[in-house]
Amino acid sequence: MEFTTVQIANMVKKVLAEMEGKAPAQAASGFNYEVPVGVSNRHIHLTKADLETLFGAGYELTPIKDLSQPGQYACKETLTIVGPSMRPIENVRVLGPLRKASQVEISMTDSYVLKVKPPVRESGNLAGSAPIRIVGPKGVVELQEGCIIANRHIHMSPAEAAQFGVKDFDRVTVDVNGPRRTRWYDVQVRVHKDFRLEMHVDTDDANAVGGVKTVKVVKE
Repeated sequence: MEFTTVQIANMVKKVLAEMEGKAPAQAASGFNYEVPVGVSNRHIHLTKADLETLFGAGYELTPIKDLSQPGQYACKETLTIVGPSMRPIENVRVLGPLRKASQVEISMTDSYVLKVKPPVRESGNLAGSAPIRIVGPKGVVELQEGCIIANRHIHMSPAEAAQFGVKDFDRVTVDVNGPRRTRWYDVQVRVHKDFRLEMHVDTDDANAVGGVKTVKVVKE
């Protein structure tokens, strides 16, 4: 059966229209979308009371660099953390702004040095987490709980979550392409109107894959 030029043109238009019609559904699923990656080194969040214990009454943080998430910033201030091993880790960066509860985020490698057993948690989930000592120029803070290993997570806005077809606290799988290709499971999704799209991993994860700049959310 032979087709005329007009029939062929109409078939091409039909195929293109069908492809365009499928595009929104594919985008809504959120799969195979690339996500930029930020590598988070060990750091400390402080309450106002603990800040003043460590640096003196009336002390205020000194921002030096904005971080990827709006309103978050690295500070000039650094502190020393000490665990049961009594082997200190010095020059641990303080991040702002101040929080309602002080928190120390470290890597698994750090935990071996400090001899602490922090749980893998989302930031702010501190109940029953590991104790840690924070040493500053003016004083010492003994946290009975507050030391965690941050879980792998992706920040996104509500609009981005809708594109990915996910909601706050969902878990997704991501593919990591690079020198040591791998796949990460149970990556937590965090959704907030002020968030910008970015996955956060710690230095152990980044080193394990030989460095990573982007990942892809995939369908399990």
